[in-house]
Amino acid sequence: MKKLAIFALIATLFAACDIDRNPYSYYTKDQVTGDLDIMLNGCYASLKRWSDNMHYVGEFGGDNVMKQARSTDSWFQFISYMHMPTNSRMKNFWVDSYKVISQSSDLIKSFSEGQSADMDQKIGEAYYLRGMAYFYLCRTFGRPYYQSPETNLGVPVVNGLPENMDDLNLPDRATVKETYDQIISDLKKAESLMKAEKRQAFATKGAAQALLSRVYLYMSGTYENPNTEYAGEAIHYADQVINSGNFELLNRANFSKLNEMAPDANSQTETIFAVKRVSSEFSTDDYFSCIGGMYSTIDGVGWGEVYASADIMDVLYEAKGFNDARWSFIRPNYVSDNDAFRFVAEVYNDAGEHTGYTYYQGLTSEKSAALYVTIQDKEYPLTLLDEENKSYTISFNGKEYNGYRGKEMVLNNGYPQFFIIKCSLQDGETQLHSPIISRLAEMYLNKAEAYVKRGDYANALANVNTVRGRAITGGEYSNVTLNKETVSKLVDKERRLEFAWEAHRTPDIYRLGQTLTRKYPGIHNQMLEVKATDDRVIQFIPNDEINAYPGTLTQNP
Repeated sequence: MKKLAIFALIATLFAACDIDRNPYSYYTKDQVTGDLDIMLNGCYASLKRWSDNMHYVGEFGGDNVMKQARSTDSWFQFISYMHMPTNSRMKNFWVDSYKVISQSSDLIKSFSEGQSADMDQKIGEAYYLRGMAYFYLCRTFGRPYYQSPETNLGVPVVNGLPENMDDLNLPDRATVKETYDQIISDLKKAESLMKAEKRQAFATKGAAQALLSRVYLYMSGTYENPNTEYAGEAIHYADQVINSGNFELLNRANFSKLNEMAPDANSQTETIFAVKRVSSEFSTDDYFSCIGGMYSTIDGVGWGEVYASADIMDVLYEAKGFNDARWSFIRPNYVSDNDAFRFVAEVYNDAGEHTGYTYYQGLTSEKSAALYVTIQDKEYPLTLLDEENKSYTISFNGKEYNGYRGKEMVLNNGYPQFFIIKCSLQDGETQLHSPIISRLAEMYLNKAEAYVKRGDYANALANVNTVRGRAITGGEYSNVTLNKETVSKLVDKERRLEFAWEAHRTPDIYRLGQTLTRKYPGIHNQMLEVKATDDRVIQFIPNDEINAYPGTLTQNP
């Protein structure tokens, strides 16, 4: 039975679709292994389903999202932290990742370097894709690098199947360090081979350098116990990208439309590499189940059941007068133009124990120049906190809470629908989205974090301000106390705002040794705290893959 499963897996390696031409399966194996372009396009095609599940596991386990009700979809386990080894999305993510690894490895073995610049470029792209696949696998199934990388397990390093398939016995999982060694080796090889300037739907030298910057940042430890050598490497590779002149931060107006641009559009100067999706891949029904369809309903398309969390909304509200360009990626779903006040309050059980949080929304009214809100048929006075961001204080059930005025919003199961559109509206299509792997803003924020770890707080703040000044006109930080505690918090906040809903948040929390807290409304366990040392920060290896694996494949605890 295991042997049948192995050959079934091998068959999937020749089932991916060409990006622009015929399905991969239209060709014989001999034709495929003899045509570099077919093999490479097969690698890129395998990223399509992969990128959806990469997004869910990278974003839904963080604190930027909330769910209004339970779901039968396997991605709900990332929100609930009730991980299971039968998770179908993790199975697909594992299979798709190793499909990319196997296909790219076959390409690398089938063609020799040095025959032409074009061939070297394409071999380099294969190295990049293999290194990228290993990186995302290891951050999903392997513990953060600062936690004993020499002994903690990463993923199996299997660079293609051996020639002799008889008595096949593949290696168990490599350590986290060994896996990262493979990632760095692949990306450096890719960097050395790729010379062509290609559009952002394809790997380039800049893409390899950008991912190397992130890899070294992940290896550079926590603020409390940094590895300054790796932090220096993160800065080095970020500078290689920045100083290449091949990329440019979008201006504020264009950044506000980041989600609307195809990654390789002429106006898209910031994206370094993205998994390009096109409308012909989807029917209207398909759009309901894609990433954007989970976050919003646009023109009746999309489930719209995963919303921006109250926590990230508070961070966005900090920008006075809604001046942060990143507000552009939030689309509140209003039910009327009536003026309303919303706030989050604590929930207590009959025994007086604090058990969670809930939203309240009520319509406002003015009486004798004072502002009131009606909650559950009772009027409460509101005290102005900040006119620019329309924040007020309310005394409710014996406690003081802060909240915000705005139009009356649709409530789904009691939760206001703060739709997220960062993964929607590409090329004017409701839920079309090309997941971004790297963009230039990350290079500045990688440098900022790495500079904090090296004790250079002035340079850290300067890089934060490069990104913040683009998003908030005149919003650069000044008169800041230049120490680790202050500047690291500014770095983390900016990284969270800039890359919200781009699949960075969950690993960013844990690789820095921080604790996940989600003290805001939603169907999740609102009182649960997940420390970076908790077993739940990584996923189970899919049981089906363990059972089918020709050799020992050790499960996570």
